[in-house]
Formats: sequence, structure tokens, C-alpha cells
Amino acid sequence: MISCQALVVVASLFIIAGLLPSVVYSFTSTPPSIKYPSTLYSSQSTNTDIDSKTISSTIEGMPTHSPATKLENKIYNWRGYNVRYQVSGPQNADHTLLLVHGLFVNSDHWRKMLTGLHTRSDNVFDGEQINGSAGINGVAKKKDKTYRIYALDLLGSGWSSKPFREDPAVQLINGENGRFTDCDSICYREQQKASTTSSTLKKVPSSPVLQNEALGTASGGNRLATELELRHPLRSPYNFYTWSEQLADFTHDIIHSEDISKKKVSLVANSIGTMSALQATLDEPDLYNGVCVINPNFRELHSAEVPLSQVTMPIIRQIQSILREKGHGLFKTLATKDTVTQILKEPYSVTEAIDDELVSVLLDPLLTKGADEVVFDTLSYSAGPLPEQQLRSPSFPKDTPVWVVYGKDDPWTPPKRVENLIKISGVVEKVVGLEGAGHCPHDEKPDEVNELIVEFLDRIKN
Repeated sequence: MISCQALVVVASLFIIAGLLPSVVYSFTSTPPSIKYPSTLYSSQSTNTDIDSKTISSTIEGMPTHSPATKLENKIYNWRGYNVRYQVSGPQNADHTLLLVHGLFVNSDHWRKMLTGLHTRSDNVFDGEQINGSAGINGVAKKKDKTYRIYALDLLGSGWSSKPFREDPAVQLINGENGRFTDCDSICYREQQKASTTSSTLKKVPSSPVLQNEALGTASGGNRLATELELRHPLRSPYNFYTWSEQLADFTHDIIHSEDISKKKVSLVANSIGTMSALQATLDEPDLYNGVCVINPNFRELHSAEVPLSQVTMPIIRQIQSILREKGHGLFKTLATKDTVTQILKEPYSVTEAIDDELVSVLLDPLLTKGADEVVFDTLSYSAGPLPEQQLRSPSFPKDTPVWVVYGKDDPWTPPKRVENLIKISGVVEKVVGLEGAGHCPHDEKPDEVNELIVEFLDRIKN
């Protein structure tokens, strides 16, 4: 029999996905008899040459162009798996951006940045801003600032592949391999030394559990987490280290292959995409010149965040296990347009932004084979890096600017904890709160966010 305390934990488990109304169903439904294949697409190649990285193939069910952006859906073959991405703007632009989406969404969630971050005219002379002074003979030259914008679906999300976590092939590419001192796994890149990737990542193994890490509180204070677990409890490849390596490889293999100058890239991340972006910057600081975080997620179900974790975490782990075993019926019941619309109304303050287009482009990929497995797997990820810990790391490049933008009406992100990132991190330069915006201001108030992105890029030196 489930106690009242356990039901409260269930409620917290589902607050992120808004699944509380039908939670009882998860305990009574039986899992489907479907056996998921090792990869979603049997034709995937494990070849790592450049041609395979830009392979022009199709993904079952995926339209040729995004209904939200009208951009072509391109495919990047990453470590043998298909990754969907979109790109807008001219090649060799003044600035190159890589957008990192949040929980259970995909690159279409950046629809208004992919299509709305237009060129902007500035007074420039010899490539530098004049700031009001005139050029030769009192005439200032005009130049358009241009932006090349990439957005990809992280492994397990959107139209990208969704291999089962225990498949030996996907375990070989797990970003946790070689990360920790007590594991005998080998980093994928060490296995593929003959690969053409130019990655410079060198993992220095650390303890899988950090001690006495300084974290923030909802009230804007500081606290010490006695233990911060970094490794996924299921040893799943769906973790921030895998996704950070995906970002770095994509930068090398796709972005830099199209940019002859191979300039540094600016990362823009929303929600839990924050940890992937910050980890990529930690791992390969030479690739990135700045990180703009939009509504960071502090992961309330992380073992370092849950109150009285020694008591509550065993209960949470048990419920997570039940959901993985019996939650498939719940997922199928909730994967409808009406339910997704209701779910989005919780994090969105500007509910007018929740249109049929948004619901469709977020829901359709969630109906593909393996999506439910990834959802429950991710809901079991009560570990991994946290924003304050990453930003305070001695390895975080001090010359890489970090800005944070957040919606003040976000029910999931405590404003005072966000504001405290400047003090506790030592590397966050600026925090901007937006009135009337929720967890996804890039989709709720795109004009304001895009203007802040332009301001952030003006701050960056390539």
C-alpha cells in the first residue's frame, strides 16, 4: 500500500512533466509486450568518417521540413545513431550559435529563435563598432551582423534515435565512460582513436560522488550538499555527459566543417539543457566563447536536492522503478494533444504561445518507438552535475561569459536562486528576469529574448 508520503513523492516526480492527474493509472496498467530494438533505425551505420556524419537519409515518420520553422530536417550520424538538426542563417556568419533544448522537447522548441534572430544593422568601421563616431570623411559604414543558428535533438529526444539503455552498442558511447575513478569503462573517443574527429577532450577521472558541494537554495541562500552523485543510477547513456559530448562532436563535425574559419560557438540552453551546455564548455573550452542560459533547471529530484534524502530517496527510487515497469500505459494515455496542451499551461505564463503547431511538433516525436522508455529513464535520473557545481568548478574557463535569462513567473525555477548564481558561481556576469514569462521565455516572449541574445553576442569576442 502506498503511503501519503509516497504519493507526495509521486506528485513531485510528475510535476516536471505535468503527469499528476493520471498517476494512479501507472500502478494498474501493464507494460506492453513490445521488445525495443537495439536502435530505432536498423540501417544506422557505425562508420565514423566525415561522409557518414553528414549522411542524407530519412527517419521514419519525420517530415522533410519542420512544420514549425519550415527549415529542412537534416540528419547527423553520431556514433552510429541518427540525430536530427536544423540550421538557419548564412555560412561564415559573424556569430554562430548552438541551441540546446530542455526536457522532453526538441529543436522545434527553438522555432522563434531559429526564424526570428534576424540580421541587425550597426554602425561599423573596419569591422569594429564606431559607438557614435564618424568614419572617414565623417561617413560611417554600415554592416549587417549575421547569425548562423544550429539546433539539434539530443539523443533520445525529438526525431533522434532512442536506443534502449542496456543495449551494448549504446553503452559503448555512454558519456560517463572513463569519467569516474571507480569504473573500468573506456571513453568512446579513446576507443575510436582512428576517427577523423578533431576533438581535444581528455577526461580526467573524478569521484562519482562529490563531497560538500556548495549549492543554492530557493530563498537565495547557500548550503552545502554533503554528497552529490554524478553517475546515472541506471548507468543509462541518457545523461548530461553523453549529451555534452554530442554537442562537442556536433560542433567539430558539422559546424566547423561548414565554417572555414572554425570560429568559436556560442551556446544557448534552456532548462536541463543547461547542464549539457555547461559540461561541454568544461570539457572543451576552446570550442565555445559563451553560454547564455534561459531558465536553468535545478533538478528538484536530484538526490542532492531532495529534502531528507536518506529517507526519501529510497522511496523515490522504488516509485521510479514501478514507473519504468508499469508506466507505459500511463504514457500512452497522456500522449494526446489535449493532455500535452494542459501540461504546457503549467510552465508557460504566456499561454497564447501554446498553439496547435507547438503541441504537434512536441508530441509527434514522443509517439515514436522507444520514446516512453527514454521518458521514464530520464525521470529516474536523480543524479548528475548541477549548475552551481559546474559553474564553480576550477576547470570552468573564467574568460567565457555566462549570462542567465529567466521568466519571473516560472513555477519551476526559484527566482532568488537564479539571482544568486552571480554570487555563488563567480563566473555569471549578468542575470535578467523577464516580467510575465514562464519557463520558456524564448517561446513566450521571443522578441525580448532574441534582443538579449543579440546583446549577449555583442559582448562576446570571437
